[in-house]
Amino acid sequence: MASIFNVLCYSLILIGIFSSGCFAAEANNHRPVTAQARLTTLDKQNIDLITLFYGERAGKRATAWRQTLHQLSGHDEKVKAQAPLVSDPEKLKGINDFFNQLQFIDDTVLWNETDYWATPSEFIGAGGGDCEDFSIAKYFSLLSLGIDDEKLRLVYVKALTLNQFHMVVAYYPHPAAVPLLLDNLDGEIKPATERVDLLPIYSFNGSQLWLMKQKGQGQLAGDAAKLSAWNDVRLRNTEQELRRPAINLDE
Repeated sequence: MASIFNVLCYSLILIGIFSSGCFAAEANNHRPVTAQARLTTLDKQNIDLITLFYGERAGKRATAWRQTLHQLSGHDEKVKAQAPLVSDPEKLKGINDFFNQLQFIDDTVLWNETDYWATPSEFIGAGGGDCEDFSIAKYFSLLSLGIDDEKLRLVYVKALTLNQFHMVVAYYPHPAAVPLLLDNLDGEIKPATERVDLLPIYSFNGSQLWLMKQKGQGQLAGDAAKLSAWNDVRLRNTEQELRRPAINLDE
């Protein structure tokens, strides 16, 4: 009988083969947040870094991103006066809608690589990315809004209708709950049980790795450090490393 590790390795091989199969969402009607939030020094440093590296349009996207984070955190004075508490569902929707505005583009075109996991700043700077980039940006943004890492997972799934592999973010309101899925394919946040078009394979967060046998918790398979691409993007995100894409989507 194959061990859990062997099954995981087989799944990872399949993901590598089909990594270019991530696909775009249909356009949604969400509009960017326009209210001006009070930005911190760190926010301004991040915006300046992205602007200098990628250009003015990227800087505007970065500003909108940081303002969105402030408004959803409830820390902005203008928002706090109206809504002292921002619920997790509101944070999920705000982040999902914001990032789903960005352009889907395959890694082979944008980064000239078969599979490149961009940091949120690189995703914002480039103005687009594939399913991993959408999901990684959502995951880190939700963490920054105070949602516990134990409630979040990045999930590799197979989109059965298209016969392609894909990545989504899963949010667990409590450990035994059916997770809610944030997706760039379907912009509406839905319970995993309603996404019959997706077959979960494995999931991970900042500390753990799971094999997914059903649309719930799955079986713990070890430390997330087994995923080298995940460790790499986390390190680059911490170090604020940036890379220029092979093409400029803003031109």
